Amino acid sequence: MNTYKAVRRESEAYMESMKYTLASKEVPLNTSYDVIVVGGGPAGCTAAASAAREGARTLLVEATGCLGGMGTSGLVPAWCPFSDKEKMVYQGLAAKVFNTLKAQMPHVQEDALDWVPIDPEKLKRVYDDLVTGAGADILFLTALADVERDEAGNITTLLLLNKGGLQAYRAAVYVDCTGDGDVAAGAGAEYQKGDEITGELQPATHCFILGNVDDYAYQYGPKLHAENPHSPIHEVVRSGNYPDIPDTHLCNNLVAPRTVGFNAGHLWGVDNTDSASVSAALIEGRRMAAAYRDMLAAVHPAAFGNAAVMSTGTLIGTRESRRITGDYILTAEDYIARRSFADEICRNSYFIDVHGTEKEQRSGDGSSQSITLYGPGESHGIPYRCLTPRGLRNVLVAGRSISCDRRVLGSVRVMPVCLAMGEAAGLAAALAAAQTGGDVHTVDITQLRTRLREEGGYLPDIEADTAAGGEGHE
Repeated sequence: MNTYKAVRRESEAYMESMKYTLASKEVPLNTSYDVIVVGGGPAGCTAAASAAREGARTLLVEATGCLGGMGTSGLVPAWCPFSDKEKMVYQGLAAKVFNTLKAQMPHVQEDALDWVPIDPEKLKRVYDDLVTGAGADILFLTALADVERDEAGNITTLLLLNKGGLQAYRAAVYVDCTGDGDVAAGAGAEYQKGDEITGELQPATHCFILGNVDDYAYQYGPKLHAENPHSPIHEVVRSGNYPDIPDTHLCNNLVAPRTVGFNAGHLWGVDNTDSASVSAALIEGRRMAAAYRDMLAAVHPAAFGNAAVMSTGTLIGTRESRRITGDYILTAEDYIARRSFADEICRNSYFIDVHGTEKEQRSGDGSSQSITLYGPGESHGIPYRCLTPRGLRNVLVAGRSISCDRRVLGSVRVMPVCLAMGEAAGLAAALAAAQTGGDVHTVDITQLRTRLREEGGYLPDIEADTAAGGEGHE
């Protein structure tokens, strides 16, 4: 923890001590798009696909060389549950992505809905086909450099950087799917980040893949996950023989033949909005992956004795950064009340999963917040107003940086619900571009919800909580 915080403090102090004024220069300007989506993770892919599906000229901008975010570049080895223990609740484009990938993985049962493994290479192509098949354009290896806005709260220009140099892009509506709220924050949106008192963020994880694993020994040997009290990870951590293995967090899935993906261990003090902090975490994460391989080869040689680290994530597994303040702030109280909203654009049933501080995780205490498990068939709504940043007119946010409090972020940050939010955001962006002059706050909610239902979205007819349907939580 101290390593990353020290790196961040040193970096911030140095940057504050030095300033440079950019020289005026002309750059190429592209005005050919109605909607520009920034960030090609799950939310960005469905946002771009749904906007293009509505006829909007759509561009998806992605900083890496593939789509998919944490499911591909991040190597997260399994989907969080797609069901509420009775039925699939993340439908529409979310279900299309999920089912298309699952059909390409013969070792996964056809009716599986929860904790289904992810083959990252196959998923890359699923997303490629989804976005391009809908008619959207993609710019890979392109970073957001800056955002310009006017006094009325309109983003006027995005400055993008790639091998072609600095370029300016303009559209009617922008969708921020960066996961960190980079577009909205760059335009001056209000946001919260981390613990309200300490500022501490949930720990990150650097996922990795081990290859040359004995499938039979892995599947019929001891369950490695820490929820198994007999998992060898508990004795490994107690022994102190593997100092690079920080705690008992050890999620794992067979993602392909002889190939096991791991979401294991924690990296505390990592701030995904600080490149120096993330760089240090990636170095430490690769060292940890090697330590996990050596440990598993020693404690479970039948499965891992000949295993090798095949890959580590090119993205760090970030669980928390900016939460953009929108017209409504979703709260843990909304979650506990199973609340419905007149303007909800999807449902969510994932439990509140807030990974704890270093002291809590090392002691085995787990999450710093209580975990509320829903019963079968239970879920809550996510209102459209969580996607509309206060003070910005032509910007939507989808993914883990939507408007919510820190506790409920532990539920809405995961990939299935991000897929559902992205589809709604892209559809709303297309409607705003075509009908409201780009004003995302005045989109026809009835039309938005009708179109989502027509495309297979799960929006049951539930009476909305009128107490929560007005001004929202301040």
